[in-house]
Amino acid sequence: MSTSRLFVPLTLLVTLLGPACSTVPITGRSQLSLNSLESEMSLGYEAWDATLADAKLVTSGPEYEMVQRIGLRVAAAAKEIAPDPADKFDWEFVLIDDATTANAWALPGGKCAVYTGLLPITEDENGLAIVMGHEVAHAIARHGGERMSQEMAFGGAVLVAGLSMNDMDSGDRNLALAALTGVGTVGIMLPFSRSHESEADHIGLIFAAKAGYDPRASIGLWERMGAMGGAAPPEFLSTHPSSATRIEQLQEWMPEAMEYYEER
Repeated sequence: MSTSRLFVPLTLLVTLLGPACSTVPITGRSQLSLNSLESEMSLGYEAWDATLADAKLVTSGPEYEMVQRIGLRVAAAAKEIAPDPADKFDWEFVLIDDATTANAWALPGGKCAVYTGLLPITEDENGLAIVMGHEVAHAIARHGGERMSQEMAFGGAVLVAGLSMNDMDSGDRNLALAALTGVGTVGIMLPFSRSHESEADHIGLIFAAKAGYDPRASIGLWERMGAMGGAAPPEFLSTHPSSATRIEQLQEWMPEAMEYYEER
């Protein structure tokens, strides 16, 4: 099977992922955006309603109040630093009662959730602010919309590849498409996912510091995350950087974050 057959669709994929349609706040990275902000927000709000319909929420008490306090302060910091798009979002923060889940997430449009299982790991308000800053950063950087755009572009490249190979033997064609998909997943899509996580770490660190939370808490947080153990895939096959990588990157960004923290 000739690899020249893969050149055109791979070139198309790179071309589709290359245009600078918008710029991410703080990092200044150019990103692909094939969807409007309004459409991303609409999808985020629909997913929010559907997810919370089956969730058990904590609606009072010290932990609830802590999540609200941190969320509103971090969102206010995001509005100062990146008013577009932060001012357009309908910010909302919830605490989900699930002690077995150590997680938090955000949807396009400023909808963020924290699970009670995360609180023993974050330990205090500074640690939780690092996590919530990270999630707010995903929303501000429009990572969800960018991910959709990347998948649209990648799907289009695979479709073009399939059409360009109609004259090939079916077995060779299937092998070629499998190779293209593998190259795209490991070489393009997963690195984009890892870069999104690293970018959210960076932006979120700044948001937390701007909100008055000590960014140095991020190092202890990720040390505790790393100590949790569990089987993890090699980093090049993962959608998230390793804890060690995150700590190294956070240390590089710490001087910048400390400037925001100390100027309060």
